[in-house]
Amino acid sequence: MNDVVLKVRDLNKSFDGVPAIQDISFDLFRAETLGIVGESGSGKTTLARCILRAIEPDSGHVEFLSDDGKVDLLKLRHKAMLPLRREMQMVFQDPYASLNPRMTVREIIEEPLVIHGVKSKAKRLERIREILDLVQLDHDSLYRFPHAFSGGQRQRIGIARALILRPKMVVCDETVSALDVSVQAQIINLLEDLQRELHLTYMFVAHDLAVVRHICDRVLVMHRGKVVESGTIDQVFDHPQQNYTKLLLSAIPSPDPDVRLNPLDRRTLGL
Repeated sequence: MNDVVLKVRDLNKSFDGVPAIQDISFDLFRAETLGIVGESGSGKTTLARCILRAIEPDSGHVEFLSDDGKVDLLKLRHKAMLPLRREMQMVFQDPYASLNPRMTVREIIEEPLVIHGVKSKAKRLERIREILDLVQLDHDSLYRFPHAFSGGQRQRIGIARALILRPKMVVCDETVSALDVSVQAQIINLLEDLQRELHLTYMFVAHDLAVVRHICDRVLVMHRGKVVESGTIDQVFDHPQQNYTKLLLSAIPSPDPDVRLNPLDRRTLGL
C-alpha cells in the first residue's frame, strides 16, 4: 500500500454558513479499504460527495492518482472531470431509490458505457455480461426491471453499474445499511472478492462499526464535521484515544446474550 490513490488536504464545506466538514485531511492508499464512521450528521456522506464533486467543496485540495498522473480534482472544470469519472465511482445507500424503475438492468448498467463513448453495442453487451458474472447475477436479469429484484439483488445491480467502467476507486456510501443482516454479509463478501479480483480501492462510509471492523484496513472517526481520530482498525477499535470514539464503540451490541452492556453516555465522556 505504498501508492497514494487519493490525497485530501484541508477540505471544507458549509451549508448556509453552517460547517458540514472542516479541515479534513487524509490519504487513501491503493487496494485498501478506508472506513469513514460517525453518527448521523457527522459529515461522512458530505465528505464523500465533495471528494467526487457531486457537491462542490468551499476550499481544499483533492489530489487523485489517475491513469494519466496526479491531478487536483478541485481545480478542474466539470467538463474536464468527465474522463476521470471512469476511475472514480460510487455505490449508493438505497438500492431502491438509486435505480431508475423505468430502465431495464441492461439499460442501467449500459448507460455509463454510452456516456463514456463505447459505441459498439456488441462490446457493451459483452462487458455487461462479464460484470453480471462478477456480481453473481444471471444473464436472464438483463431485460427485467428493478422492481422484480430483492434488495440484495438491486444492490448487486448498483455495484455492477459502478464497476462497468473498471474504476480504480469506489466510494461505498452506507452500501449495506438498507439490507437485511444476512444479505449484508453476502454483499460484504462480494465487495471483498471484487476488491481482490479487480484490485479496487474502497472508501467505505458506514455507521455500522461491526461491518467496518470486518471489511476495513483503516478508519477515520468523524464528529461534527471533523476527523477526531484515525488509525488502523486494531488501533482505533482496541485502543481508542478519544472520548467520542469510545462512545461509538460502546454502542456495538454483543452477540452474547449473557453479556450485560453498560454503554457510556455523553455526560460521562464530557461530550
